[in-house]
Amino acid sequence: MTTYAVGDEQRQRPGSEQPRRRGALVRVAPFVVTALVAGATGVAGTVMYQRIAAPDTAAVDAQAASLAKDLRQDLTAGFYSQGRAFGGQFTQGTLVTQTEAHGGVLLSADTVPGRLGGGSHTMTVMLGLVPPDAQTVAASAYPVRCYRYTFGIGAYTVKQSGTACPAERTDGKPGSLVAQMGALLAAQPTGAYRQMATAGYTHTSQGAVDFLTDKGFITARDTVTGVTGKAADGDAYVLALRINDTCHYLRMDASSAASRLIPLWPAPADEQETCGVKQAAAASILYGIDPAKAG
Repeated sequence: MTTYAVGDEQRQRPGSEQPRRRGALVRVAPFVVTALVAGATGVAGTVMYQRIAAPDTAAVDAQAASLAKDLRQDLTAGFYSQGRAFGGQFTQGTLVTQTEAHGGVLLSADTVPGRLGGGSHTMTVMLGLVPPDAQTVAASAYPVRCYRYTFGIGAYTVKQSGTACPAERTDGKPGSLVAQMGALLAAQPTGAYRQMATAGYTHTSQGAVDFLTDKGFITARDTVTGVTGKAADGDAYVLALRINDTCHYLRMDASSAASRLIPLWPAPADEQETCGVKQAAAASILYGIDPAKAG
């Protein structure tokens, strides 16, 4: 299992059976075909050079396709899910968990609200930070890539496409975006982001800290700062907070149906700096209302 450091404490990241081979990963620079090569070998030679030099993206593309498949399963209507735990409601935390399960991070997410809690949703992810479990993939054949997913209500709405990764770090600092995202992926509280109820905790900053402590997301060694919250839809209360300087969103919900939701998740990369409660409220909107239950 993978370990990562928080302060002077080494922690295991649950849900990972194979060691993460971050040391073996390198970002493959795009090949460049110069005028000299074109002039010496002609067009046919240039095309052959491109085929040889282009990185093999099959492994990371397969992870992207698998992420799309998981998203479709979560958006499957209850009477089509054949008894599996698919369909129904989920938060942005589900998207984060799904992306991390496929070796990547959520770069950005956006929602255009619609009727019955639906609407049009878009997420952009970076994959290739962690190789597939139980597979040995050559670093040169496993480049970091970015993908865009759009979806609405229902599995048929999920669309996947490749997209260019941002050229700069999201915090405006000099350095590698890939390194920044790798650090974001490692900076997690104890315990996997998982479905659980938050009922029984007061909808206050102190109630949020009590919940995080009792569920094992934080310990005395962790630092929690910048906690701000506001009432949201129904019986929900949402907060933005920093756990060891990583922005997280927390949805506390007193309703019985909320036990199947993932209440805590790291904010998308492009929201790490601002880390506002307004963004947390938007991120906690329930996606994918089951058509079988929505009438």
